[in-house]
Amino acid sequence: MTPEPTLASVLSRQPCRLSTLSMQPFHKAVEQEFAAVNILIVSQLQSDVGLVENIGQYIVEAGGKRLRPVVVLLSALANGYEGEEHLKMAAVIEFIHTATLLHDDVVDVSSLRRGRQTANAQWGNAPSVLVGDFLYSRAFQMLVEIAHMPIMGVMANATNVISEGEVQQMANAGNPEITEDIYRQVIYRKTAKLFEAAAQVGACLAGKNQDAMIAYGKHLGMAFQIADDVLDYQGDIEITGKNIGSDLAEGKMTLPLIFARDNAGPEDADLIRNAIAGKTADNFGAILHVVNTSGGLSYSRQQASEEVELAKHALAGMPDSAYKNVLLDLAEFSISRVS
Repeated sequence: MTPEPTLASVLSRQPCRLSTLSMQPFHKAVEQEFAAVNILIVSQLQSDVGLVENIGQYIVEAGGKRLRPVVVLLSALANGYEGEEHLKMAAVIEFIHTATLLHDDVVDVSSLRRGRQTANAQWGNAPSVLVGDFLYSRAFQMLVEIAHMPIMGVMANATNVISEGEVQQMANAGNPEITEDIYRQVIYRKTAKLFEAAAQVGACLAGKNQDAMIAYGKHLGMAFQIADDVLDYQGDIEITGKNIGSDLAEGKMTLPLIFARDNAGPEDADLIRNAIAGKTADNFGAILHVVNTSGGLSYSRQQASEEVELAKHALAGMPDSAYKNVLLDLAEFSISRVS
């Protein structure tokens, strides 16, 4: 059998070809581990099929802050884990996230992500979907290597819930009567569930504080997605890397719109309903005005802040440590884009 790689052996391999990330304090807190995870990601993208490797590297190299793998690392270390399987788990989480991005962009007919063309815009829909499938299968190959049945169960459940969330969001597109409760159900499934799983598997490796980390990950993910939905109405394309107004054009009733619909006058509410039903951003300027004047953005920011407080509260019973402090800071960072 091939011996398990150590952190030192992983770091001694070829230099990481991933794009340079803007290092945040939470990256620096796990700098060595984070570097090892990035190298693992590159090595696991290798394939005899050139298109698989090209598309996989294209989307992974696009950057992003890699919050989900960082959550795995911090969760494990905050709970006293001393092994090295958290490195593989962090890569697994990133592969699953990347696979969902590839599939999402096809479903949403997106052309821009992280400031550059999406994979489907570059290579077409079919290759993007199939490479997403490759990343899912590679993630589960790595899970088999870890050979930890409880973690296998966590990840199998998470991928199933995420898939349900994606289907639910697609089914809801163009429906202007979506409620806040349904919205929260969707974003829990499609976004927060993977944050939850990332936090849980770190604690699972350490064998302690799983309930606390599950709650932390869930609320962190909810805060992150609500903030992301706010950015669609106040963001800068140079910062967000996505087209402003894209949610409206896709017929997605996100929290700023839901609040605006329910609190604006009848005429303005109908403006929102018609845009969602028609999946058009033609009246984006007028709708943006309604979202602002009705309090939709301020309400959504408040809800994101409340999720952050719930995430931080979940860690209250855990022993103090430098890694716990970074987890607390990471919760605040998740909404810093809209603060």
